[in-house]
Amino acid sequence: MSDFEKRNEWEKEPPQDKQLNLSEDDFSEKKQEPENEEEATFKEEMDTPQEEPMLSTDESEQISPDKEEIEEIKATEQAVASSSEEGRAFNNQKGNSKAKGFFSLLAAGIVGSALTFFTIPHTDLYNDSYDKLEKQVAELSNKVENKAGAITASTTSNTATSDGTVAIADMVETSSKAIVGIENLQQQQSNPFSQESSDVESGSGSGIIFKKDDQYAYIVTNNHVIEGANTLEISLYNGEKTEAKLIGADALTDLAVVRIDAKYATDVINFGDSSTLRPGDQVWAIGNPLGLELSRTVTQGIVSAVERSITVNTSAGDWEFNVIQTDAAINPGNSGGALINSSGEVIGINSLKIADSGVEGLGFAIPSNDLIPIVNEIIEKGKVERPYLGVGLASLEEVPRMYLQDLPNEVSEGVMVTNIDSNSAAAEAGLKVQDVIVSIDGKKITNSTDLRKYLYTEVKIGDKVELEIYRDGKSQKVELTLTSNNTIN
Repeated sequence: MSDFEKRNEWEKEPPQDKQLNLSEDDFSEKKQEPENEEEATFKEEMDTPQEEPMLSTDESEQISPDKEEIEEIKATEQAVASSSEEGRAFNNQKGNSKAKGFFSLLAAGIVGSALTFFTIPHTDLYNDSYDKLEKQVAELSNKVENKAGAITASTTSNTATSDGTVAIADMVETSSKAIVGIENLQQQQSNPFSQESSDVESGSGSGIIFKKDDQYAYIVTNNHVIEGANTLEISLYNGEKTEAKLIGADALTDLAVVRIDAKYATDVINFGDSSTLRPGDQVWAIGNPLGLELSRTVTQGIVSAVERSITVNTSAGDWEFNVIQTDAAINPGNSGGALINSSGEVIGINSLKIADSGVEGLGFAIPSNDLIPIVNEIIEKGKVERPYLGVGLASLEEVPRMYLQDLPNEVSEGVMVTNIDSNSAAAEAGLKVQDVIVSIDGKKITNSTDLRKYLYTEVKIGDKVELEIYRDGKSQKVELTLTSNNTIN
């Protein structure tokens, strides 16, 4: 047999290792065969050429990382770790350095395949999907950073409620532009040893711009806010200040009207119908409590009651006020400010409150329906004309008993004449000081408020009235014709 034939025959049936005395170097050149089925299967899978994955150009089939792909990546990493373990076990078992290199190469190939999977989104084919993913990741990152850092607030519009009505904050903002501050400056001697004097603030309050024409803007306030002022200074919504001129005042109803140049008034506010108010209606008070530093303060409350009668001692005498009671906070400086309804209309002028230990939430406002006629008359005439008796009065409970000794025991109520205007109807009718008036036109008089109320609400200027009086302990009747005078009883 030739050498060529022997070689072919040897390759067909290679001799066993035990028959050949081969060195370790010779063994490395020998074609290795698997020792068991598991190794044979694994070897066969590795030797089988892998087909390149086909990439679709259809955008609807583009790959985008999702939950399933993440799970596949994790499974691949586990396979790599498992394969590495198997490779290490195999290498230890074989003690072969080239087998170690083989499994290291295998592990590197699997990791490389995984990295290739992640590089696919960077290709032009998947740019759109990857851009969307990047945007989602960026938004998520921003949210996480915001939560970890400074707290931010979103701005909201406050123009209307869900049912289409005007929002409260917008209504209050609009109404506040017509609310002013009023400083009462009175002349005082600055130095007791000189004749020099200057205007000094003696008080402050609030006012409402309710009317405007080409020349002037008109402001209504309380009489006690402007009473005794030498100068009135108005502070406007925009921070400007100007001097006001008094048009007229009515001490009995505690109302006054002043005017400023029209150019200073940017907004006016309308009056509402106070007769529609009911207990429980929401109201807001706007004014300058405790001075201009707290200008246009807004407080909220409800109408606690309507048509309350409160007797108030004014500079013109006692008068029974018809008022709206509210629990909206009213403080010194709120006088003359607005009590508005949910439509932003003035339904009252805040005028007084009951301040006493343990008393809270008892504020009172002059109803708009009561003040409108008075305000109009002040603008037209500069004063409020009322029937005028021309007498000073004091209720009997205020008079010392020594002046009532001549009265019959049954007379316990009425008013005593304390002084008489010489040019009045009372003087012409022959009334005298210490006369006691007990009725007018047959209506019983219990105090001075009753008499004023009858004169100012039941009769008019020029009407004749009949008084029942007691003089020197005897009853008699006196008739007189009412006149007009701006001096109030």
